[in-house]
Amino acid sequence: MELGLVTRIRRGIYGVPEGGILTPALAAGGWLTCLSAAPVYQLWTLTEATSVHLCRSHPAKTPGLTDHGRPKHPAHSWLPVVGLADVLLHALHCLPAFEALVMVQSAVGSGSISLDFLYSKCCGRRNGPVRSTLDLVIPRADSLLEVLANTHFIRAGLRVKRHVVIPGVGEVDFLVEDLIVVETDGATHFEPKSVKRDQRRNNRSILGGYLVLRYYYDDVVYAPESMVAEVMAVLELWRSGHVPAGVRPEA
Repeated sequence: MELGLVTRIRRGIYGVPEGGILTPALAAGGWLTCLSAAPVYQLWTLTEATSVHLCRSHPAKTPGLTDHGRPKHPAHSWLPVVGLADVLLHALHCLPAFEALVMVQSAVGSGSISLDFLYSKCCGRRNGPVRSTLDLVIPRADSLLEVLANTHFIRAGLRVKRHVVIPGVGEVDFLVEDLIVVETDGATHFEPKSVKRDQRRNNRSILGGYLVLRYYYDDVVYAPESMVAEVMAVLELWRSGHVPAGVRPEA
């Protein structure tokens, strides 16, 4: 301890100085949960926790800590972290809907937990908002952008098909109104090889009679209204005859 290689966290508990977010959990005598536990389970997140979310046997108002009561399911096998079920249920009751949604989507999509199980834990009238968030989970999302974009399109009243395979193009993220190919691109799409591949896919999509729009993290997460408005504007241009003939008609 004199060399600074080990620090005393609390009585009977010691750790290395670089203990990260586990240190305040141990210091407070609790288990990480909700947004603070997301990195442990490799869950998608939209934001970083501004406070440490904990489960403690004796909750108390402590600056910088958010208490979630006692865990109700088996905890992590060796870390001071609650089980995945508690992490997600706490997130659903604590976080804004979209922040909880991406966490649940990543866990369900990876097969780590069953959506039916989460529904079974959210019965009753008071859990209506939570079930509404669970209703937004889709069978497959390759990124958090897909589940968010899907939600915004559906809420706008658009007809959406996901992961459609177009001959000569391959699988696209969305086909909106059987006319517009919408791709949601993450950071890997900025690599030179990916840029060329995507541009060639755009060309083949247009030759196949589709219109193409691409959106990135900032568009989907921070400006979804503008994204939806652009999709709607392109549809209106087509319906009014301002898009060149050759694109496929509405179904």
